[in-house]
Amino acid sequence: MLLICSYFEQVGNRSLLGERGVNIPIDVENVLVDLEENAKTGILVAYDSQLIGVMGVADPIKREAAVVVEGLFKMGVRSIMVTGDNWRTAKAVAQEAGIQDVRAEVLPAGKADVIRSLQKDGSIVAMVGDGINDSPALAAADVGMAIGAGTDIAIEAADYVLMKSNLEDVITAIDLSRKTFARIRLNYVFAMAYNVIAIPVSAGILFPWLNIKLPPWVAGACMALSSVSVVCSSLLLRRYRKPRLTAILEITLE
Repeated sequence: MLLICSYFEQVGNRSLLGERGVNIPIDVENVLVDLEENAKTGILVAYDSQLIGVMGVADPIKREAAVVVEGLFKMGVRSIMVTGDNWRTAKAVAQEAGIQDVRAEVLPAGKADVIRSLQKDGSIVAMVGDGINDSPALAAADVGMAIGAGTDIAIEAADYVLMKSNLEDVITAIDLSRKTFARIRLNYVFAMAYNVIAIPVSAGILFPWLNIKLPPWVAGACMALSSVSVVCSSLLLRRYRKPRLTAILEITLE
């Protein structure tokens, strides 16, 4: 004998259950609003199209988030929160983290669209995420940073992986990248300076006026010295130290 039961449970947000014909009373709406204003997402539970419960779930914000956002601001980096959560929850979380620019109720593909729109405005965009929903945005960003404890697909789509799952490493990654790029430009100066000065002098450009002519072996030594200086300059990056803000952050958290 086959029994067919027409009663079933439904779990989801207000939009989903509203589409399924579940009536949401005003007092329940007030509870949902209160949850969202406290950085929680309201989940409704219905049985046979009758609402029977409300749950509030939250993804706790990382302790260092507010300090990291402030540190990024001081470094000239603007922080934008792009999330699939509703607007009330998103604004509550953003306020706690100190983020002014919020984009809420954004689908995974929409996150990538937000990044592309920022890139069209001439911005260089770095994306930090850890979930499957973040992978399109991580791939679309100029630099994708995945949290080490995130999903495999997010880690695969990212350019950087923050192994400690600590947001302070975002500051370290940006600071180290800037110092590396500055070192590359300095190396160009070292490489060009020797050649630009030594080659004309060895060719006798100063001889008619100052009676100075650089012997060929000295010019060759200068070229070799330029290579040595570039290597030594690059090796100095091994002495890199985290920025002061990160050190203060470690003391605060401990």
